[in-house]
Amino acid sequence: MKPALPTRDLALAAYPQREEEAHPGLARAWRSVCARLAGTRTARLPGDVAHALHASADRLRTLDATALAAQATRLRAPLRAAGLRGPRAGQALALVAALAQRTLSVSPYPTQLCAAYTMLQGRFVEMATGEGKTLATGLAAALAALAGVPVQVLTANDYLVQRDRDGLAPLFDALGLTSACVLPDTPRAERARAYRADIVYLCARELAFDYLKDHLESRGERDARVLAAQAMQAAEDTAGTAARSEAGMGSVLAGLHFTIVDEADSVLLDEATLPLIVAQSAGDVDADAYRRAFALARTLQRQRDYELQPQTRPAKLTDAARALLGPALEGARGALRPARRAHELIEAALAARWLYRRDRDYAIVAGRLQLIDETTGRIAQGRQWSDPLHAMVEIKEGLDPSPPTVTAAQITYQRLFPRCLHLAGSSGTLREAQGELRALYGVAVQPVPLACASRRRWLGERVFVDAAAKAQAIVERVQVMRMRGRPVLVGTDSVAASAALSASLLAAGIEHQLLNAVQDAAEAACVARAGHCGVVTVATNMAGRGTDIRLDAAAHAAGGLHVIAAMRNRARRIDRQLIGRAARHGDPGSAERVLALDDPLFAQARGAAPLRLLAQRTARAGCVQPWLARPLATLAQRTAEWNDRARRHELRRAEQHAAQAWAFAGGVE
Repeated sequence: MKPALPTRDLALAAYPQREEEAHPGLARAWRSVCARLAGTRTARLPGDVAHALHASADRLRTLDATALAAQATRLRAPLRAAGLRGPRAGQALALVAALAQRTLSVSPYPTQLCAAYTMLQGRFVEMATGEGKTLATGLAAALAALAGVPVQVLTANDYLVQRDRDGLAPLFDALGLTSACVLPDTPRAERARAYRADIVYLCARELAFDYLKDHLESRGERDARVLAAQAMQAAEDTAGTAARSEAGMGSVLAGLHFTIVDEADSVLLDEATLPLIVAQSAGDVDADAYRRAFALARTLQRQRDYELQPQTRPAKLTDAARALLGPALEGARGALRPARRAHELIEAALAARWLYRRDRDYAIVAGRLQLIDETTGRIAQGRQWSDPLHAMVEIKEGLDPSPPTVTAAQITYQRLFPRCLHLAGSSGTLREAQGELRALYGVAVQPVPLACASRRRWLGERVFVDAAAKAQAIVERVQVMRMRGRPVLVGTDSVAASAALSASLLAAGIEHQLLNAVQDAAEAACVARAGHCGVVTVATNMAGRGTDIRLDAAAHAAGGLHVIAAMRNRARRIDRQLIGRAARHGDPGSAERVLALDDPLFAQARGAAPLRLLAQRTARAGCVQPWLARPLATLAQRTAEWNDRARRHELRRAEQHAAQAWAFAGGVE
């Protein structure tokens, strides 16, 4: 049974959070069984809550904003005492909905009120794209804060952090609640103040890194290299001392009370395959040795000297190559000694050269190497590959290699979020992952009905033999839709793919706007225009999360937004996010998918190789036969989903094993 909603009284504890389970493997297995038995129940308001809500709504309609604010003040104590269930919760929902209408000029749908209440009970809510998750999340956060519960709302990206908090601030202010947001450039002292607001908006990575830094401050480290690096940093940065003092005993966070995760599947699953690491400098980089290793890698021949394994991205030298490199490494010094270290550098150089591609895995922004998140297509702020891979990719791009780092602390979302005293969230695509979410985080999934019936038309899926035929088909479809006056959104799986398609559209004389990780600063302006009559937008997956493309009158009359998915993603959930851009809020719209046999998803699915060969041989006019296209694409996608689940499971097992064997240097116990 879910614990009572945590209140600010728990701040009396040193650092409020849930303790880890004594036997996590057994607990995960039990939760998985419970998830299968429970199934997926549609979210509904309990009868007493619904009755109190409707009765209070009728009474509150006659009150002005001042009287409503006074009602909010009077409700605080009863909510703190009774919790957010029963008639009191219904009264509070009615009050917050009335104030939302006065302050935001938005009247919440019954489905949004139902979603807010469901999140307050500690569940994940599946709301179809366009059904108002932002407002539902804001309502839940406001209700919890009224009951004295500190709330952290995690959104998909920094743009949404600022947008959502600023958009809902009038409602929070009217309720007498304080709100703040935490961004990557927010100073440490200011973060401490933000976390002590009633409601704080931020990205998951900011919460995770601040949690790790609190751990470093309060619990110390065992690794001598880390201790030395910390001592050097403390000596050079006296401002850090003032920030730590202001934060109070080194902690920035006020604990992990109530966390609401927007786009929960993206954060808790797609971003849970890599650990989050706080790294500290381990000295100066031996740039000459790194460059020499990269030069030696250029002299090697594939298959004879090394093997590449794109599935897991390593490069492995053969025994013959190690012997061949012996004379070249004689007398080497620095980072090229011992020979084992030199071989590691050369293998990293080979991986950087052949397995990591610009504008797919990373981008060069303002002369710096920035990683691209595979799922969202956005710049992954603050993330970097481990040494020496990161440095080798920089050398490949003609940049100075970054200094080596040592891990000071690390954690995964799979270990962080179960520590929240109360965890909830929402997304438009949770159904496929409900079992895994229940097993990993102990939180059930409940769908919320549509407020308006969907008018989306699905036009099917076509698979072409190569990228050129696929691009031509997309250009032709864009021309047709544009002539009808319909806005078009084309979703791609990488920056490189979006740039290539943009070039094809330009060659055909089609004006369009480009939205990807390199142009993400212009996101708001691009999204604002994407629903206008005849506007064509080419975007990476960043267009599939948290954005609302609003139609103008002419576009609505022409048939609404048409979405062309130029890929199948590694998960069906992500596909549904992009397709869900069309026909939101009961608007008209349509969607289709256009693929090619040389798309990364097909290339990485080894089990689909025989079907790919058959598809190429039986294709007509460059298009794969429909009877073969769907099973081929489905097999490739299901294989990718299975591999990603296995990676998350293996990461969780490895982390649990390390925590049980020894709280290694930098690990969070």
